[in-house]
Amino acid sequence: MTDRLPETDLTRHRRLREQGSLDRADLDAILDAGFVCHLGVVIEGRPVVVPTVYGRDGRRLYLHGSVASRSLAGGAPVCVTVTHVDGLVLARSVFEHGVNYRSAMIHGVPRKVTDPDEKLAGLRRLTEHATPGQWSYARRPNRKELAATTLLVLSLEEASVKIRTGGPDDGDGPDAELGLWAGTLPLTSTWGTPVPDPVLPTGIPVPDHIARREGAGQS
Repeated sequence: MTDRLPETDLTRHRRLREQGSLDRADLDAILDAGFVCHLGVVIEGRPVVVPTVYGRDGRRLYLHGSVASRSLAGGAPVCVTVTHVDGLVLARSVFEHGVNYRSAMIHGVPRKVTDPDEKLAGLRRLTEHATPGQWSYARRPNRKELAATTLLVLSLEEASVKIRTGGPDDGDGPDAELGLWAGTLPLTSTWGTPVPDPVLPTGIPVPDHIARREGAGQS
């Protein structure tokens, strides 16, 4: 049985309903394919949207940043978005152009993590989400660094998902007679060759968990 997302007033699809999904597996796949989100929050009456790294842990999303960041105060409604662009949809008419994409929009009130053990576990999840294997390889945060870091946790219970695939929609209309090319221009992202720090001493190899990502797709 499909695990479905609840439909609320904030997550109900009012336009392009055919592109909407209530399947939680689609939400998980979109979040797992990336590691940068945009956090939208109102600060002193003005909307602010901040890009930040995230990590998914089951039905929770972790966000982090500096303790000086006003966008990470917690305790107020936020909207978090993640989008992957998979290509351009190039039709015969400019009006019919579009984008193939996967997107998720999460609503909720995040909680600031204050428990030291939970904070460390959340930062581990965030690190491993972006670079699996790095938490065990690199030095972990010390007490001072933990104190300088804010970690928020946001429930994934109220989320909206949209996915667009396929080609142009004007192949059976009057514009089909124009004799113009139409189709899709796919967009893919792959990890490149690791570049060592210029001051790195010679003889230190690229760790396996990083080296094996070379040439792999990001999503």
